[in-house]
Amino acid sequence: MNSSFKNLFLTLLWVFVLAVFFAQVEIQIEGANGWGGSLPTWRIKNHWLLDLFWGGRAMTGYHAWVFPFIAIFFHFPIIWMSQWSWKIQARIAACIIIFWITEDCLWFVMNPAYGISSFNPVLVPWHRHWLWGTPIDYWIGGVVAILLLCYSYKKEKVR
Repeated sequence: MNSSFKNLFLTLLWVFVLAVFFAQVEIQIEGANGWGGSLPTWRIKNHWLLDLFWGGRAMTGYHAWVFPFIAIFFHFPIIWMSQWSWKIQARIAACIIIFWITEDCLWFVMNPAYGISSFNPVLVPWHRHWLWGTPIDYWIGGVVAILLLCYSYKKEKVR
């Protein structure tokens, strides 16, 4: 097996495992009330910036802390290895995007209050924009993640 392919496979597998565990954490925290619906936290529901950057979803104190926490967590190897490059940054960004898409989807699949059959715009009002049966964020994020991964694995041309 090609070493780049092996690295990609292991990286995506690890991201999937992290997403499984974090989805379970969120299921235990949120129960049937997705997007922190019943958490004792502050919440901003209507603001034009939410439509632009947050898919129209509410901004909560919970999400204001958990999103940067995950981003910092994924950046730990840079600190540990004392290495940074644009390609490493692109791979980390791709992994963060893939993590959130996978974690969000698994939240529905593994949540006893939902299940995959309840994954639709009627029963999931916090995802406001859907395309081909999934939130549009999944499609946009998926394309961006693929582009970032392709860049991060691109071999340098030898001159």
